[in-house]
Amino acid sequence: MPSILFIAKGRLRMFARFEKYKALILYGIFGVTTTIINVVSYALLLFIGINVQIAVVVSWLLAVIVAYFTNRVWVFNSGAVTKLELLREFISFMLARLATLVVEMVIIWFGVQLLNQDPIVWKIIDNIVVIILNYIISKLIVFKIRKI
Repeated sequence: MPSILFIAKGRLRMFARFEKYKALILYGIFGVTTTIINVVSYALLLFIGINVQIAVVVSWLLAVIVAYFTNRVWVFNSGAVTKLELLREFISFMLARLATLVVEMVIIWFGVQLLNQDPIVWKIIDNIVVIILNYIISKLIVFKIRKI
């Protein structure tokens, strides 16, 4: 029977690993959440007769706004408090997401339209690239802790 000390050490190590990868784990959890919001809102908008392109833009915008708040509060623990800091952070987040939207569009164009390959395969490829880019940009630029 393992000793209580052995169990406690194991739990401390597990907690330390979680703390080390906490932002990445939470980014994944909230990424799934925003993906669900994107897909469900897209489907609902199509169901009520909204044009497909408008549905894409509105569902993307909803998902990005949810992503901003979840990333700001739980993933990267933003320290922005003044109106100016919050505005700068929000605008840089939106610009970063617009930039990765362009990356996504280029990847889809390349794989689907230029190479004439399976759009679902290329959607998966583009999602992997965009998720990684969004995390890096958010961590290193948007929610970077600024020293005054």
